[in-house]
Amino acid sequence: MHKIPYGRQHITQEDIQAVTRTLQSDWLTQGPMVEAFEKEFAKYTGAQFAVAVSNGTAALHLAALSLGLKPGQKVITTPITFAASANCVHYCGAETVFTDIDPDTALLDIEKVRTLIEQHPKGTFAGIIPVDFAGYPVNMEAFRELADEHGLWLIEDACHAPGGAFTDSNNIKQNCGNGAYADLAIFSFHPVKHIACGEGGMITTNDPDLYEKLILLRTHGITKNPDLLLEKHGDWYYEMQTLGYNYRLPDLNCALGLSQLKRADAGIARRIEIAKVYDEVFRFSSLKTLAPLEATDHAYHLYIIKTKHRKALYQHLKSVGIYTQVHYIPVHTMPYYQNLGWRKGMFPEAEAYYEQCLSLPMYPSLTHAEQNFIIEQIKSFFYATSSNYSRTRWEQKNTPKEYTGIYG
Repeated sequence: MHKIPYGRQHITQEDIQAVTRTLQSDWLTQGPMVEAFEKEFAKYTGAQFAVAVSNGTAALHLAALSLGLKPGQKVITTPITFAASANCVHYCGAETVFTDIDPDTALLDIEKVRTLIEQHPKGTFAGIIPVDFAGYPVNMEAFRELADEHGLWLIEDACHAPGGAFTDSNNIKQNCGNGAYADLAIFSFHPVKHIACGEGGMITTNDPDLYEKLILLRTHGITKNPDLLLEKHGDWYYEMQTLGYNYRLPDLNCALGLSQLKRADAGIARRIEIAKVYDEVFRFSSLKTLAPLEATDHAYHLYIIKTKHRKALYQHLKSVGIYTQVHYIPVHTMPYYQNLGWRKGMFPEAEAYYEQCLSLPMYPSLTHAEQNFIIEQIKSFFYATSSNYSRTRWEQKNTPKEYTGIYG
């Protein structure tokens, strides 16, 4: 069996043709493909506005800036995320405050967040950044209620969850990033994500004022919009009205993203198929998985198992060409954050999760044969290392017929 990564992009001939057409056009950047991608992505999420940027980290940075985050303010987020979810706060000179996770889902525990807020004077915190970790949609309605109670803003880090959704208290399906509850949501188009642009990010919102701020901040703080100019000297005239950044996403990347977006629903459907097979196998073993949430549409960016034999299993799978990954090392244990006063032992649920978590290969182009091979290798590892994993614990009559080969 060839090497199997934990995640990978799927590039089709249509994708290549879309990029080629852009290469042959008059615009490689700052052209019409940017707006086209933004409009289609806004439609896909259900948000009113979308702003394309250079990557998900840039999206987080601009989102925090647009909300007016200032030095000295504090923002709450989870330690189980990629570092950028916390770093964006420090880019603004503010301070990240971590809160522990729900051990069943690995999502930010809202009750722990509530307790933290209530233990501090009003005005201590500026906002909350919940993360749709692994593709699990955070209940943003509940976080919105908590945020409104204490005068906080919300940024939904939905990098793992385009196409995900939860059902709110009115029995309405709320797409991740649709702006119904969060002030802003951010997405990433890194190659291992659902939509690959090479690099890229998107910010969605329903707030027209925030949208205008984002457009300005994305391009050096410069505008040529006649309605915003303080002076008018001619068509050539522009003004730098605030300190912004060069966080633009080129037309080349947007062309690829727009082409990939057309297959987004099919990609989610295939991820769900893969997850169902993993679920069916692992629920009859001693392996643990993240508990499914009720009334959600999981986006399955990651499929995570938990085992006390994580390191040995990781090495075994690597030895046979299966490349798994660990998501994530708790951010508060990183040297940078330890230098700021955070320490191991502060968030026991996050740290316990980290000691056992392993992300298995999960991407739409993963074949049935590849998934069979992955499962066979996991089985063989546990057969060889522990008498607690007897063959009968994996064998069940209700296995989908197309996957019966894994029980030979």
